[in-house]
Amino acid sequence: MRISKILACLLSLVFSGALWAQAAPSHGGHGGGSGGDDACIKAKITRFKPEHLSTVAPGAEFQFTVSGSNGPGHIHVTIRQQAIPLTVEDKDSFYLVKGKLPDTIKNETVRISVKAKTKTTKCDADEGILLKVTE
Repeated sequence: MRISKILACLLSLVFSGALWAQAAPSHGGHGGGSGGDDACIKAKITRFKPEHLSTVAPGAEFQFTVSGSNGPGHIHVTIRQQAIPLTVEDKDSFYLVKGKLPDTIKNETVRISVKAKTKTTKCDADEGILLKVTE
């Protein structure tokens, strides 16, 4: 009888410990627990003007919006691996980014590649559009 009471107490402790471990919150972002993708706010690059596959003149201006990035210094645009100078306006909930195509690009289709960095690499955004440049 004494052994059965001791066994019952031990089983009770084991099961209550297992239930407590399942109910304990994770420490997402603090090194412990899973954290997962729900802790990630992904940067977004949207509202390109001109739109994808538009025909434009050499030196044409372009613009787009970025939300969720670390700030103006973390938004980068390249055309053919060449950095493009940007003007970035803080609009409180997003950034309005403006730039110009190089005048030297004529009669070609080019990709405007945009990267927006965040605090977590897995949340970075990498987008782009193609523009047809006339002469």
